Amino acid sequence: MQNIVLAGATGGIGRAIAKRLLKAPDTAVWGLCRAPEDEQDWIDEYQGRLRLGRWDGSCPGQFKERIASLLPADAQVDGLIFASGLLHGEGVKPEKRLEDVDASNLEHAFTINAMAFPLLVQALLPWLRHKEPKRLMAISAKVGSLTDNRMGGWYAYRASKAALNMFVRNLAIELPRRTRGMCCVAVHPGTTRTPLSAPYEQSLAQLVVHDADETADNMVTVFEKLTDADNGRFINWDGTDLPW
Repeated sequence: MQNIVLAGATGGIGRAIAKRLLKAPDTAVWGLCRAPEDEQDWIDEYQGRLRLGRWDGSCPGQFKERIASLLPADAQVDGLIFASGLLHGEGVKPEKRLEDVDASNLEHAFTINAMAFPLLVQALLPWLRHKEPKRLMAISAKVGSLTDNRMGGWYAYRASKAALNMFVRNLAIELPRRTRGMCCVAVHPGTTRTPLSAPYEQSLAQLVVHDADETADNMVTVFEKLTDADNGRFINWDGTDLPW
């Protein structure tokens, strides 16, 4: 049985990824979400192969405690998919101009979109020290690419995803020195129709948009093909490379 930790397991993309992973009978998903008590019907469907633990990406000081309460001490984690993220929310929306930039919104976006990933990996280290292959995949965004940015705006989201990409690169350099069989990548899921993208339906009409199940298929396909030769890549949903 392979054990996959999934952060953001009940979000639009995260839930679809969990269901896609669980199609494999030899896979167990250890999901992290804010309100696992609201998901009991979904948990029961998978007869013990889906377990959810309470986790809030905006509270990194609690990560080690939360992981320790979810994972048995003798468990072996074979993969991590980080599907937690923030684009908009109460009092938060993408900035169109410099005057819209707000310090508290920047801090909130950086905590959830960027800082949470390395601190979650740090919390998982005791479960990643085995000799079998390990895959760490952070759901990033093409708008976090410095090279690809030709429109500006979206300061907090762009910058926090660019920071996430740098964390991925750092981990891709350090972790293979500490444990064999390690692969750490950033992946752009493509534009997906979820509550995250709902306020931008007019703009989406000009783009190729996937539903959540299609995105999950693409993400799991990329994830399952990862080897240590892919370590440190920034990968598009179709498996091609993206510019940093």
